[in-house]
Amino acid sequence: MLSQSVAKNQEKRILLKHLNQRIKRCKSCHLSKTREYALVGEGDPDSRLMLIALSPGKEENNADRMFVGPSGKVLERLFNAVAIDRQSVYMTNLIKCMLPKNRKPKMIEIAACSQYLDEEIAIIHPPILVPLGYYATRYVLQKYHSEIPPSRQAFRQIYGKLLYKNNQKIYPLYHPASVIYNPDYEPETIRLYRKLRVFLTVCKWYDLCPLHRFYEKGMLERKWIDLYCKGDWETCERYKMEEQGYPHPDWMLPDGSLNFDLKPDS
Repeated sequence: MLSQSVAKNQEKRILLKHLNQRIKRCKSCHLSKTREYALVGEGDPDSRLMLIALSPGKEENNADRMFVGPSGKVLERLFNAVAIDRQSVYMTNLIKCMLPKNRKPKMIEIAACSQYLDEEIAIIHPPILVPLGYYATRYVLQKYHSEIPPSRQAFRQIYGKLLYKNNQKIYPLYHPASVIYNPDYEPETIRLYRKLRVFLTVCKWYDLCPLHRFYEKGMLERKWIDLYCKGDWETCERYKMEEQGYPHPDWMLPDGSLNFDLKPDS
């Protein structure tokens, strides 16, 4: 008999296969008349990370594969710099068809195509969404009813920040294409992409951590587990002290503050 997790993974792949078949046949908007292929997502659907780009470019449209053009070369360079295997993440697009002459997307095109992204997210249920660039980030923030930065320039302030909205972690990043147009961005972009390596795994101390026990007993808010134990555990004060061999009380939270409600006999 198949285990519950194996059966669930098989069901996920079946649902994704049916969704991809619909995407490839899609004629919901006029972009279907100028495309070669409607690109579907690729990579590991069981990954903790789902990268969301805007749309395929000319090379992707011809090859029926994501990130094979100039932006793809930059992405490979970024991944190599932070020791990430391309196959260890899942990648998809907000808009599945090429935008002619790489023009900006129209709202009607986003409305027509975003339903597929919504279904992908529902099927894969990725712990962390990683929208790349302005349009993908704006859509994901809207989807989770998050505050939208007031201007396109203001989006730069949230790139590289782990957001938590409606129990969903969102980590917006610069699109690799930004490095093509602004090579000086590359060192900073590498720094922000390096965090993806952390997100690929849960904290190694999680199973033994008192916070895990408190959460299972309903004594601790889920956000602490999501943002630290299963998110940016590298910045957790408990993790840093554990690694250095420093003692710390069980009731210390990941940000270093003390929750005396968790203290025995408090």
